[in-house]
Formats: sequence, structure tokens, C-alpha cells
Amino acid sequence: MDRLLRDAFAAVAGDIETGLALAAIGGYGRGRLSPHSDVDVVLIHSDQLDPAEVDARAAQLWSRLWDAKVPLDHSVRSISEAEQLASTDHRVAVGVIDARCVAGDAGAVVAMRSTVLAGWRREARRRLVTVREDRDARLERSGQLAYEAVPDLKNSGGGLRDTVLLKAIAATWLVDVPTHEVSQLTDELLDVRDLLHEVGGRRTDKLLAELVPDIAARMGRSPVDLDVHVRDVGRRIDHLVARAWRRIDELDRDPHRPIGSRGPVIERLVPGVGVLDREIVLTADAKPADDPELLFRVATSAARRNLPINQASLDRLAREVRWPDEPMPPSTHRWLLEWLTTGRRLVPVWLQLDFAGLIDPFCPEWAGIRLRGSSSPIHRFTVDRHSLEAVVNADELNRDVERPDLLAVACLLHDIGKGVEGDHSEVGEPMAVAIARRWGFDDADARTIGWLVRRHLLLPTIATRRDIEDPVTAANVAEFIPDESALDLLAALTACDARATSASAWSDWRRSLVEGLVRKVRDQLCGRAPADRAEYAGWPSHVPIPDVVAVAPDELVLTAQPHHDGSLITIVSADRRGMLADLAGGLTVAGLNIRSCRSVTVGTAAATLWEVSRPEIDTTALTERLRPVVEGRTDLSQRLAYKLERDEYEPRVTVLDTFEQSATLLQVRTLDRRGLVWTVCHTIASLGHHIRSAHLSTYGDEARDVFYVTDDENRALTDEAAQVLRQAVSDALS
Repeated sequence: MDRLLRDAFAAVAGDIETGLALAAIGGYGRGRLSPHSDVDVVLIHSDQLDPAEVDARAAQLWSRLWDAKVPLDHSVRSISEAEQLASTDHRVAVGVIDARCVAGDAGAVVAMRSTVLAGWRREARRRLVTVREDRDARLERSGQLAYEAVPDLKNSGGGLRDTVLLKAIAATWLVDVPTHEVSQLTDELLDVRDLLHEVGGRRTDKLLAELVPDIAARMGRSPVDLDVHVRDVGRRIDHLVARAWRRIDELDRDPHRPIGSRGPVIERLVPGVGVLDREIVLTADAKPADDPELLFRVATSAARRNLPINQASLDRLAREVRWPDEPMPPSTHRWLLEWLTTGRRLVPVWLQLDFAGLIDPFCPEWAGIRLRGSSSPIHRFTVDRHSLEAVVNADELNRDVERPDLLAVACLLHDIGKGVEGDHSEVGEPMAVAIARRWGFDDADARTIGWLVRRHLLLPTIATRRDIEDPVTAANVAEFIPDESALDLLAALTACDARATSASAWSDWRRSLVEGLVRKVRDQLCGRAPADRAEYAGWPSHVPIPDVVAVAPDELVLTAQPHHDGSLITIVSADRRGMLADLAGGLTVAGLNIRSCRSVTVGTAAATLWEVSRPEIDTTALTERLRPVVEGRTDLSQRLAYKLERDEYEPRVTVLDTFEQSATLLQVRTLDRRGLVWTVCHTIASLGHHIRSAHLSTYGDEARDVFYVTDDENRALTDEAAQVLRQAVSDALS
């Protein structure tokens, strides 16, 4: 790239021999281009040159480089303009610090860099405040490289932009930065980004899951090993940034703090723990080797005061703390729970201890989920960070449960089984029981924590994939739940887990389904029978019963009401086989995303209830859109045709094994696509069966839909008919 730019510059510079130069800045200036990186350059000129003449040469230069397909990010500035801009925009100043002369008068580049660097050092303390605010805003958008589900190698905390930041902090001369370590970590990230560009064939900084196997193979690693390696590099870079900020903060502390005869006075908090210079420190009488509980007194004090732990104190704890084989004594148990229930302030302290190697001594199972990416596309964080976020959420639900301590520990450990082979809920249960006993819980409490871990997916799975209005559903769930107290804990754990996953995992729709199921299970546990509404059994109790009268074959009566972040649409029509399929197709053609549907038949009329994602419905317009479909004037097979792509995975259609049910449950897992619901409903109707309800969930780009299918007598299908149906739906989707 240097050679290409030198040749282009030589062709347009003409007789200008001094005062004009082409400088590389940013990643190009640092000599760290990846295959598809932008090429950041500035045409710098002395204040004495004619700006119009410089602009003319610049236009010729950019034209040549565009013709050569160079991905330019370019500008033209005089030395004084560069100095002025750098004084008001820290991003410009940081970029100029790395400026390198590619062609022309090197003295002009040296003059620009020296001037900007002098101003950067002169105003460093003031400007670093803005730099810090800018980084905080960036992390709000991009998260931390170590813990995001899809790490951003450049913008996430601990990414390449942070390595540039560390170099800029070092350039202030305010604090020392381990430049050799930063350079080594930068090279490790760049090695991955180079291959990311090469494998992806484009400029990107997102380490997408589908590209990881190819990148890992080229680096001689397994995909999991590569993922953990990249996250660990990001964690180490983020740690260096945090340490640099703490050292900068030390410069601004009160120089008149109390000084005793032997040095600064430490504010004592609890035995062995104090505060000095806004850091949690070990006091002179602390004995970590004989007092492992000291670790939790330190952690709790740091979380309560929202202060970092002094690095020297951390190092001493890491060297000396040893955990005995027997369970924690009551006092240590209390300090652990105090720490785990400090809310949002738990997270930075846990991460600081984890980086120092102080989590594994009392919870060695944590190593299995540390920096481990999730296989689910809806997860925002790695498994370990997700677990911490769940504990934070538990702090808001403490009043809803009898035992907040059990809730906090269950939140921390609910995914602990993801570090070993097997179903993580099943293998996680005995792991959680063993940990709880080690942490000082009695056998009964340990079993409760294990039960919560084993069943933490029960409520959301049933709520989104079963008909919660079917009394059998609540009765089946109640079989797993000992009492109301356990139900409260499980419901709270479900909410904490979902909210820690992502917004879509705890949308108003999903939350309403789970809460509705919890209410019905509570009624079962308390012996309260659901209201009998005769032929409307299965119709949601919170939705008005439609006034069904004899309707003509071509009549549609449609009403809509807001429901959470979408709408509920009730359609009354004449009953006929295939009507549900036609309505599903018509709603799809009208551009609505269907979340669930259910149908009841009263005499010769059918009432169907549709939950859709659009919050406002024009019922008149929608009725007119549906009428041609119901009357058979729209060929849905043409409008909703879909061809499976060669690289698309085959749909999975299964008949679910269930407890006693009054319908056959058909589950469809496939790539979410337009017309999916119509295809399944149309196939079911073509075989002469009926659909009582359908429950549709989307996880990332995968649909996981369950259809309740009955025969003409409103009973479950025979095993033979169910298998015929399964194959027919599979064929239709393929």
C-alpha cells in the first residue's frame, strides 16, 4: 500500500518539493492493516502553500487511488488546521499521534505530529475526561469483547480501539502503560481480524459464529478454543485500561488526605479490610492464609462502597487464600450471600476477582463456563456474564420470594452445567447441589437450589410451546412443583434468566405467557378449578367471548384489541375445514407476523383468535384483505411458495411425547420464513384434521412452532395417523 500511494503521490505532486506530504494515520499509520481495512490518509501541507493548488493536487491524487480500488478515508489539512482540529476532537489527536509519512516532505508530517502531541500532553488531564466518557458510551453500544455473544474485535471494551487508547494514554506521560504487553495483545487480536477479513471476504470486526470454524482451522485451534482465546485477550486488554484509569484517578485525589506517623491513615471497615485512596485494601492485621473468609469481606466491602480492590491486596489474596475441604462455616456463608445480593455492584467486583484467579478456589466449576459463548442466538452475553446478570436481576425480585438467598444462588448456578457434556439442566443439578453444600447450605436448601437449576427452563418452554389455556397443561406442570413457595422461586428465576438473555427473550408477549401459566399452575396447587365455559373451553379468560351467531358462508366478523406489544384479532366466520389455514395465509399476505392462534367451534360458526406482532390494526382494511382469500379468489400456494435452499438445514417435524393430552402435539423446527404457518395448517387440513391452537416461537432465525391437532371427534390422533401427518408436514416444508 505504501508503494502504491508513493507512486500516485509522485505523479501528482509535480514541482512541489517541500511543505506537502501524504501521511498515513489510524491503523494504516500504525502499520496494522487487515486485508479489507480502510486506508486512512491525510494530505498535509504547510500554511504557506496555496490551498487552491493543494486541493487541485488532492483531487487528482484521490481520483488515481479510487481508480486503483483503494478503500480510502481521506482528508486535506494544513498544519495549523490539524493542530486546531486535534485540540477540539480527541479522536483526531489520537489518530495523528500515530501519523507516519508515506510520501513527500517528511518534515511536514513531523511538524504536525509534534505540534499535536505537545498539545495532547499539555491538556492531557482535561482531555482524558472526554476520552473516558467517549469510551463509556462506546461500551454501552458494543459491550465488552470478553462477554458479548458476538464480540466486536474493534469497538468492544478490550478491543483494538482500546489498544489505541492505551497508546494514547502512554503518550500523555501521566502514567506508565505496559506497552510491550499491549503490543503483544494487539498482534493477537489482529491475527484473528486478518483471518476474519480473509474468510469473510469483506471488512468486518464482528467475530460471527459461522466464520469461527474456518478461522480456527487456519490457526490450528478448535472453534471453542479460539473463541475463549479471543475473549481472554479482550479481558486482559480491558484490565489494562481499567488499571490505567485507576492510576489516572490517583493523580486527582486529595493530596491533603490524613497522614499518620507511619504513612496514610486507612479507614477500617471490617476485620482485615479498609479503604485507602478510594480503593479497598487489606489492613496490616489481615491474615489471608488463616482466614479464607477475608476474601468475601473484601468483596462485600468493595461492592457496598462501589470501589475497586487494590491490586497489591488482590495479589496477596491470590497467593495466600486456601479453602478447606469442609463446608463454609455460618459466618463465611453469610458474607458470601451478602456479596451475592449487592445488585449491580456485584459484577465489577466478581470480574476483578475472577481475573485475579480468586473465583476458582471456592467455585472450581466456574472454569467450565468462563468466557464460554452461548450456542443460542438470542443470548447477548457469554455464559458466565449471563449468569452474573441473572443474579443482578434477582436483586429486584427479592420481595417476591420467601428465600432471596436461594434465588440469588440459583441464578448464579442455573447454567453451570454448560461447562460439561450433556443437557445442561440435568448435569447442572448435581453440580449445583454439591456447590450449595460446599457453600454452607443445609441438605434441604441445597436440593431446592438443585431443583431450580434442573427446572429453570420448564416455565418458558411450556408457556411458549404449549396451550396454556388447556387445563391439562397447567396440571402437567404442577406435577413438577412441590408448593407455592417453589413456584415463586421458579417464576422469579425464569424472569431473571430471560431478562439476562436479551430483550426478545423477555418481551411483553413471552412474559405474559409465562405469567399466565404461573397463575394457572398456582390455581392447580391451591385446588382452584378453572371456570367452566362449556364450548368456549380453551378460549383465554382475559379475552372477551365473541358473540357468535349463525353466519353466512362468506361473512367475516373481525375485531382487534391491543395486547402488550402487538394485537389480538378475533375473527368469527362460518366453520369449514381449512378455514384456519386460509386465515393464516391471508394474515401473512396482509403482512402480519403471527405469534399464536386458537380456534373454537360453536354450532356452525368458528371463532379464531390470532396474536400478531403489529400494535395497530385497521379492521376494515384487514377484513377486505382477507375476504378474497376466504372466498377462494387468492391462490395462496402461489403467493406463499417457498423453495428450500441447498445450504438450508432440513426442517425437523416431530410428534411430541407428552403426559395426558386431549390433542396430538406436532412440533416444527425450521428456518423462519414467510408462509410457514399457512403451509403447516394447509397440510393438516388437507389430511382431514383440525387445529385447536398453534403456538409460535422464534429464536434467532429458527421457528419452533407447536400445533394442537385433533380428529373429527376433537380427540388426539391415533399413533399411525400422527406419523402420517408428521411425514406430510415434513414433505411440505422440504
